[in-house]
Amino acid sequence: MIHGTHNAEPDKRNNDVLIYINGELFKRADAKISVFDSGYLVGDGVWEAMRLYNGVLAFSNQHLDRLWAGAAAIGMEMNFSREELLEKVHQTLDANDMHTDVHVRIMLTRGTKTTPSQDPRLLLSGPNLVIIAEHKKASKESAIKGITLFTSTVRRGSPDYLDPRMNCHSKIHEVQALVQALEAGCDEALMLDVRGFVSTCNATNFFLVRQDEVWTSTGAYCMNGITRNNVIHICEQEGIVCRQKDFSLFDTYSADEAFVTGSFGGLTPVTKIDGRVISSGAGPITQQLQRHYKELITNEAS
Repeated sequence: MIHGTHNAEPDKRNNDVLIYINGELFKRADAKISVFDSGYLVGDGVWEAMRLYNGVLAFSNQHLDRLWAGAAAIGMEMNFSREELLEKVHQTLDANDMHTDVHVRIMLTRGTKTTPSQDPRLLLSGPNLVIIAEHKKASKESAIKGITLFTSTVRRGSPDYLDPRMNCHSKIHEVQALVQALEAGCDEALMLDVRGFVSTCNATNFFLVRQDEVWTSTGAYCMNGITRNNVIHICEQEGIVCRQKDFSLFDTYSADEAFVTGSFGGLTPVTKIDGRVISSGAGPITQQLQRHYKELITNEAS
């Protein structure tokens, strides 16, 4: 098992899951998409990931808001409503007899092209919709042990060429950053914005704790994470000062605590950044926020 924010307990049931592709369900080994798919050819598409707890897709409205905003940003028309998409997701879940601790990946591309090209006018059909649901219970190891970060030389770009808030299929910048972190012996990459301030991680959002205050980036150069927003709201409700601000590695290296957030792993403590020891695991404020986030999930799924 790899160590990181997406550690999942092994589950043999995933060997036989049924995958939804454009209205049909296929066995895992038979699930295929055309090599002329625009997502495969040029990364032309958007995606979303949700968690199923006790039969409830947690924070589904926020996830669908982000999916529809991404499609609008790239000028891609949806040929179904939000309600119809949720029906397709539940169709996939029901076919796999899934009820809890499930990770759902929704992938939407512009469609199948007549020839390899960026041009959206060369569509043969579309859009293409794929839904992958897997039994994925987050491993407790990362939430307890924590992860290590390495600051990548790959920056989070500005909104004028690829808005970092868009959950698009083009993730090569994040992959580059992660490869650097893995080669440095770390679990995930910390990424700076184009001005040199701390922005986010390659697959999660970053927070630090200094003198009982929680800090995170302004949000201008990072994914508008659903869990990130929930943690900010929890801080507001619990009277914990949470500042969305610019801060540098200078501030980060001397943090009292640090953690990352994501829909799969929730809140995961950070123990080291670029070799500097931050903590030996989840600090007191991180633990407090972990408890409140679990309560939020429980309430959402009840």
